[in-house]
Amino acid sequence: MPSLAQSIRRAPPLLRASLGVHGLALGALITAPQSGRLVITTLVANHLVIGTAGLFPRCGWLGPNLSRLPPDRKGTISLTFDDGPDPEVTPLVLSLLDQAGQRATFFCVGTRAEAHGDIVAEIRRRGHGVENHSYSHPNGFALRGPRGLAEEVQHAQSALAHLAGVRPTLFRAPAGIQNPWLSGVLTDAGLSLVSWTRRGFDTVSRDGARVAARLVGPGLASGDILLLHDGAPARDRSGRPVVLEALPRVLDAIARAGLRSEALHTALGRAHSSSTS
Repeated sequence: MPSLAQSIRRAPPLLRASLGVHGLALGALITAPQSGRLVITTLVANHLVIGTAGLFPRCGWLGPNLSRLPPDRKGTISLTFDDGPDPEVTPLVLSLLDQAGQRATFFCVGTRAEAHGDIVAEIRRRGHGVENHSYSHPNGFALRGPRGLAEEVQHAQSALAHLAGVRPTLFRAPAGIQNPWLSGVLTDAGLSLVSWTRRGFDTVSRDGARVAARLVGPGLASGDILLLHDGAPARDRSGRPVVLEALPRVLDAIARAGLRSEALHTALGRAHSSSTS
């Protein structure tokens, strides 16, 4: 475990500033006890800023957060899929990607990966990325302290490394929600946080055309990271997973725009290390 001094040094600027605010508040209470109301108001505002920052998935105030590819990746975007693998949906997604000749990244939930290890292996065999999306995808992920976060992250890391044969290097938080401890936990695990540029809202929308339009509408460009779900997608009125209606439209639009999708670890130039190394 890192020392307190190490934790402070590696904390993002907002959190270091917050520590400074707390230090000043303590000093004010000691030297001017009558300032208590002002001190409390200041601390409440400080915590509201930090809490609000965590609710915005693309926010980088709580630590490094990749929301698009580097500018030198001309002509390249990254399709990403969350919450799988799913025995019904994921194989069909893989087939659609194969037909289009595109590569993607699958942010897998550890428990679902353990239940469908053959699908995880197939994702890797077809040249896609397998990355970390927590072990159990708890609704209260961002409410956990450092130890609880580390358990979720490290347990998933071990499971996915075993099943995929390579260690994930990227992490996406459940629902994209962060907290002040996450950055340090990811650093310890050798992971980098990834969010997205565009999302389809395919877990709530039942219209595949609208999902696709959100992803590939005006402004689609090199560097975009697109978010879909192969796990727990919404279903259209016929009961079909909406991602399976949206994805062909997205792939067609990518091709028409002269773009290609690469797995994130490829686009970022990150060589995956063997799970045994």
